Amino acid sequence: MDHEHHAGHAGHADHAGHTGHADAHGGAVGAMALSATLHCLTGCAIGEIAGLMIGTALGLPTGWTIVLAVGLAFVFGYTLSTFPLVRAGLGVGAALGVVVAADTLSIATMEVVDNLVMALIPGAMDAGLVNTVFWVSMTVALAAAFAAAYPVNRYLLRRGKGHALTHEYHGAPAPTGARRFVPDLATSTLVAALLAFLLGGFTVSLADELGDDDGDPHAAVVAG
Repeated sequence: MDHEHHAGHAGHADHAGHTGHADAHGGAVGAMALSATLHCLTGCAIGEIAGLMIGTALGLPTGWTIVLAVGLAFVFGYTLSTFPLVRAGLGVGAALGVVVAADTLSIATMEVVDNLVMALIPGAMDAGLVNTVFWVSMTVALAAAFAAAYPVNRYLLRRGKGHALTHEYHGAPAPTGARRFVPDLATSTLVAALLAFLLGGFTVSLADELGDDDGDPHAAVVAG
């Protein structure tokens, strides 16, 4: 009887140990997936907005502007993920190869969802950069893109793919020589920069619209 009781406790302890290990592993995967998704999101946002600015400045048709924005989203997404690997000791070509294999599906998912949401929001695709509709729509689209890409990154990480391919290079010794000048782009830094950029764009566009209203006598009549 005592033997059975002891065995029962041992089995329970073993089950608890496995459960705790699974929870810890799941938490680590979740944190890595969050970091990977935010990293990709920042690159995509910078690339898209840069593409829209260039397309608008050059007077490109909407279709070509979107193509340019998507292309630059991939370029910036790959670039931001390549810097840490180069800083860790990889050559540029090798680092880029790892990043392309790790981040392509995540970036592609973001771009599909982001552009779909922008297309569904009335007036978002035609709104100029100095327009609050654009910045609010972009924020909503990026949030939707994050929500779609996070489970994709989590799925890939659980199978040792995606951003897991870059994990072995994390925690590398401090860089020496020219590698010291390669920026160390922490996820928190990138997210802060992205939020500041979105808030700045919204603030400028809002100020521009309020300025137009102040100078428009018809707007004053309507307000009165």
